Amino acid sequence: MAAPQHKHFYSNVQALRGGKPELGDLALTDYHLVFRFPPESARASDSNAKKHTKQVWFAFHIISHCALRPTSPSSGIPSSIRLRFRDFTFVSFNFTDDKQARDAFEFIRTRTCRLGSVDKLLAFNYSPPSTSLESKISGWDLYDARAEFRRQGISEKSADLGWRITNINKDYAFSPTYPAVLAVPSKISDNTLKYAANFRSRARIPTLTYIHPINNCTITRSSQPFVGLRMKRSIQDEKLVGACFSASTDFLDGASASPANASTQADHSPSSSHVDLSADSPDIASDLSLSETERLEDELIAAPNVMYDEKTGKRLIYGAQRHNLIVDARPAINSYAMQAIGMGSENMDYYKYAKKVFLNIDNIHVMRDSLDKVISAIKDADISPFPPNRDLLIRSKWLKHITGILDGSAIIARQVGIQHSHALIHCSDGWDRTSQLCALSQLMLDPYYRTLEGFIVLVEKDWLSFGHMFQLRSGHMSHESWFTVDNDALAGSAVRPGENDGRADVVENVMASAKRFWSKNVSNDKETASDQEEGAAVDEAKQAATPNVAEEQTTRLKDVSPVFHQFLDATYQLLRQHPNRFEFNERFLRRLLYHVYSCQYGTFLYNNERQRHEANLRERTRSVWGYFLSRRPEFTNDQYDPTIDDHTKGRERLIFPRLGEVRWWHQVFNRTDDEMNGALNASAATAERVAAYQASSGFSESSGTPSEAASLVSTSPSPQPPALTSSQSVLTGVETAHAALTPEARVSPPSLNKSASTGGMPAALGALQDKISGLAITKGVFGNTNSPSTGRPHANDDEVDTGVPVAGQEMKSMG
Repeated sequence: MAAPQHKHFYSNVQALRGGKPELGDLALTDYHLVFRFPPESARASDSNAKKHTKQVWFAFHIISHCALRPTSPSSGIPSSIRLRFRDFTFVSFNFTDDKQARDAFEFIRTRTCRLGSVDKLLAFNYSPPSTSLESKISGWDLYDARAEFRRQGISEKSADLGWRITNINKDYAFSPTYPAVLAVPSKISDNTLKYAANFRSRARIPTLTYIHPINNCTITRSSQPFVGLRMKRSIQDEKLVGACFSASTDFLDGASASPANASTQADHSPSSSHVDLSADSPDIASDLSLSETERLEDELIAAPNVMYDEKTGKRLIYGAQRHNLIVDARPAINSYAMQAIGMGSENMDYYKYAKKVFLNIDNIHVMRDSLDKVISAIKDADISPFPPNRDLLIRSKWLKHITGILDGSAIIARQVGIQHSHALIHCSDGWDRTSQLCALSQLMLDPYYRTLEGFIVLVEKDWLSFGHMFQLRSGHMSHESWFTVDNDALAGSAVRPGENDGRADVVENVMASAKRFWSKNVSNDKETASDQEEGAAVDEAKQAATPNVAEEQTTRLKDVSPVFHQFLDATYQLLRQHPNRFEFNERFLRRLLYHVYSCQYGTFLYNNERQRHEANLRERTRSVWGYFLSRRPEFTNDQYDPTIDDHTKGRERLIFPRLGEVRWWHQVFNRTDDEMNGALNASAATAERVAAYQASSGFSESSGTPSEAASLVSTSPSPQPPALTSSQSVLTGVETAHAALTPEARVSPPSLNKSASTGGMPAALGALQDKISGLAITKGVFGNTNSPSTGRPHANDDEVDTGVPVAGQEMKSMG
């Protein structure tokens, strides 16, 4: 890329970061803010200063908030611009001239939220130097869907593993948000797929993303079904799901896999020619070290599904060896509430060859609000050297959310890799939480995805190809509300750390609540279902007709959420806990998060594979993977051990998170480990000392508390920080087919809950109320899903619009 031309240049500007001032010159280009220090005036008079000149580049597109603070000349206080970036860099620039500050603010705003079209972003004007290694690497060629399925053993020329590649979506007409290449059960025809598509939101049918190389068990993904209050069904969908759960059994045993004889297939164990990774395997079990919560999760899922034929009374057993799962990532109450607008979750009366589990993973609005609270805890990092507000960090529940996502992914990985079971995963539209769970569970199952190239393939497959909406979730086109003018500064007051803490938030929350209340009560039921879904931001039909309309490319605040950030955070937790099992290092994850927002590369632009194909990004932009591969040494983990040996501790194929050891990813927040994790680490150390003392002295609670143990306990911080322990499971319910005769009553393990589907065709809202009231879920499930004014459950994942997008960005020198 040619050297950028300066559009504006300001001399002797003071930059503040961490409360430390630095005098320099500020230059604005079309895509960057460049700060050089010391200033040119100092360099001209001091040859030594000229040798030590530094410059820091900030990409405009990673700005998440820009505040102009103008002051009157008589106040003696310089006008300033405070910037918050997506990589959690905070910096302020003080101008001696108020007009310069205003000009700079307006230019930055024009070059971000007023571009009008995606093709005006930096990616369409960037190219690496022709002499660089990056220019010789084509990142676009790294991922090929057919090649990845061939690696998994599925192709037209390979032996039939029970799966085939279909071209039904080659022109994206079948499902516009799905990839062109889909893998489906071999015995399911394209005609059946077309009928099944009518039963799934946005025609996102159950389709394969991963097949385990040892036991041939699979992870499939989809969107929610159109069940509705009348508990509708689709024979084709039931046939497709049944085939997904029996494809490998058909291949191994030649048995029929229809739901009618699913009980026969379910009794089959994996072929003896396959390595046994069951929980009884001593090599695996010794390394799992399951917590009590994880054991209860597996026990609840593994509980026999005892049912009786309504006509003959004969006992039917499904899943004697396998515990095939339909995983609904949503809180159960959200899933049931979706039935009111014609959607919902599978009626297990028609999917008797599987169990359905609900995971209490919150929606995009809750996650956005959570990160907003984290930002509030560190928001004064430009003007203050003080540590984060630990109370706000705890209240954000960020670590709780990361722990829940890891827990849900581990449940899936254990079922597929150890229990020889299949899993179908969905949330609402299947592109947010579904992508998190699919990708993380594969990361735990397959060492290939823990290599640099493998992780790139995983991101391309389960995030980019399967339609995570990067443009909308990331807010690439920015938003006017991210630019504010603090006119209070005209009174001459100086900005101070913690200024207006809480007061502005209260007012904003009250106004937002009032707005939501009136919009709900005045809407006269004209709101469509798509406006209430998790993927509500884009009307696919309209977009297909006018794909380049600028209005469709604008950022909507309620669509922005740190979904991919959470995935990278969860990956960091696995890397931190298993440092020798990953080829890439922590910096790779951090720079990947940066480039999701930088818009320097075309990889993360637009919302799905179809849109990127139509925009011809391969020819018009560079892929971010070329950047990483050309700098491989910078992103390689020097502790990596590629050896896989299931008989050697620490080298097993499978890895699982230790939920009690989840910590803040302090590097991404530009803080030290002690600042972010000091309280957590202190509590963990105290707990270890107490446990060690009790083990060495034979102490037990029943025998009383020795004074030394009591003194150790007294040193533990109180209250205990969140995510230090994992006593609360993300698994909130298990559904099976309705039992006409139920002679055996089972009691659910403590803190985990079990529910049963109520067959039949319930009537309107009464049935929904019965389902909700009959579901024994902990109070926490309802905590974030009820309207504060009405107490009614929200319609689904995107029904609440709270808060605004978040941001951050770290100071980086060019190159």
